[in-house]
Amino acid sequence: MPKKKPLVVVTRRLPERVETRMRELFDTELNADDRPFGQAELVDAVKRADVLVPTITDRVDASVLSQAGPNFKLIANFGNGVDHIDVATALARGITVTNTPGVLTEDVADMTMALILAVPRRLTEGATVLTGSSEWSGWSPTWMLGHRIWGKRLGIIGMGRIGTAVAKRAKAFGLQIHYHNRRRVAAELEQALEATYWESLDQMLARMDIVSVNCPHTPATFHLLSARRLKLLKSDAYVVNTARGEIIDENALVRMIEAGELGGAGLDVFEREPAVNPKLAKLARQHKVVLLPHMASSTIEGRIDMGEKVIVNIRTFMDGHRPPDRVLPAML
Repeated sequence: MPKKKPLVVVTRRLPERVETRMRELFDTELNADDRPFGQAELVDAVKRADVLVPTITDRVDASVLSQAGPNFKLIANFGNGVDHIDVATALARGITVTNTPGVLTEDVADMTMALILAVPRRLTEGATVLTGSSEWSGWSPTWMLGHRIWGKRLGIIGMGRIGTAVAKRAKAFGLQIHYHNRRRVAAELEQALEATYWESLDQMLARMDIVSVNCPHTPATFHLLSARRLKLLKSDAYVVNTARGEIIDENALVRMIEAGELGGAGLDVFEREPAVNPKLAKLARQHKVVLLPHMASSTIEGRIDMGEKVIVNIRTFMDGHRPPDRVLPAML
């Protein structure tokens, strides 16, 4: 008799190729209209399913996990970050959590580099000149002047896969690489990047022209760039964030840019997504910040790679083996 397929509930639309393969392998419930699950729908899913495939838009907290059914044993997250999942509670209840690390590294690093360029070179401001109501009067030697990035100091917060990929790109653009990380990277990598390590984040921030946030969001990194730390930055420095919005005290960032105490910011993530601080939106209209709608990882190739990792994690787990991308509280 064939082995019964596990019931897998997927909370958001995934690429068609991924959904088709999941339906071939599992008893899969898809979200055809792509509407984010509310808590009641998440509770219903964990009561009935063997596996949940959530995304960043799903808050799988202790109140949801406490109502999990007897067959619910795996949260196969579609994404690298797991700050929306209570991993400790899941472990305590015998529920395994996996993620999809590594597959989005290059995509996010590309977009980080794009924001590093966009802010000082006034790219979005320049683009709107050609699509606005006024006619462009032509080139002028003193018009739309920005700042070069060659020779500037880039401070990377979080020198993991993405931070390292950003550093490699930035070095090719002539930036001087500095970084703060929980652990110093290998000497060979540091030498190849000609990177300077700062054990003290405060000391690094005070000396940087550009700061790129590339660390995960954990309780330890919530408001890591606090109002106090933001005040350490030079008045013409700017911040780029393609990690998680909660890492920066957004209100403090807004106040400092409004007051001319910071050069600007390039943000792909926000503290209260999908809500965007109206003051940030106003600053964007004034061309003091560049805002993107959480699209740093948005490539079809990346999404398919993520889906394939989810499938491997589910299949491995259901075959009775340790899934390759298991997440434990000690790793966070």
